[in-house]
Amino acid sequence: MEWLNYHHLLYFWMVSREGTISRAAEKLHIGQPAISTQIRSLEMALGHKLFRKSGRLLELTETGQTVFRYADEIFSIGRELVDTIKGHPTGKPIRFVVGIVNAMPKLMVRRLLEPALRLNENLRLVCVEDSLEPLLSSLAVHAVDLVLSDTPVTSSHKVRAFNHSLGDSEVGWFAIKAIARKYRSDFPKSLNGAPLLLPGRSSALRRTLDGWMDRNSIHPQIRAEFDDTALLKAFGQSGEGIFPGAMAMEEEICRQYEVERVGIASGVREPFFAISAERRIKHPAVLAITSTAKQDLFI
Repeated sequence: MEWLNYHHLLYFWMVSREGTISRAAEKLHIGQPAISTQIRSLEMALGHKLFRKSGRLLELTETGQTVFRYADEIFSIGRELVDTIKGHPTGKPIRFVVGIVNAMPKLMVRRLLEPALRLNENLRLVCVEDSLEPLLSSLAVHAVDLVLSDTPVTSSHKVRAFNHSLGDSEVGWFAIKAIARKYRSDFPKSLNGAPLLLPGRSSALRRTLDGWMDRNSIHPQIRAEFDDTALLKAFGQSGEGIFPGAMAMEEEICRQYEVERVGIASGVREPFFAISAERRIKHPAVLAITSTAKQDLFI
């Protein structure tokens, strides 16, 4: 029987978590050459490369990802063993860390993540919001389990990650009752000179909406631009202007922000993606999110 050297596995696990050998060396209080030697020994024992270079960071190979998942579980069980022997309570919450791209509609994010929370009452959801690039970097070193985005990862991102389409939604325009009634007639021409609240220029939806307005010769009065979609809708609720929103969430948008639909941006669809470090989804929480989105949300 071949036995695994758990010291080698521990050093590999720490480098995987920290992203670099130097940061792992600081945490373990040992020299970098020693860690490199131990990882090479583990690779030789397993017969596979576990890391590849990605700029200054080390990126896990597919085999490395598999080994990391096992190592993470092994050391988690080890911590629970110590806690049990020392009389500490067990059953620690299972952390599920989700990176959320800034431009993602917050109501949509909540709907997408609800199935994960229902899956296991012991699951602790951790949401991290940022732009796509830093979230992909965190995904590469397994600091996050999943990224929710309105744009897919492409070869230009230089990170090994996989897109899982959740679906897409038509885009509507919404406003408080008085504004909606004023601009609903003769839509979309009525938006000429109308006060609009738009996503920031870095948003994929903003670029799509700009193209839609150009095609329809619409020249609005842009009152404000927002990277935070919840803030955009809050200003819309206060009557500052007309704002876009996913039609898949129309009922919730109208109820929560006390607004009405002005019209639909014909031909404009907003896509949503789950981005993972694995080609094949295995994490039960991620499976719950993707399957529910396809079956119930985007139909």
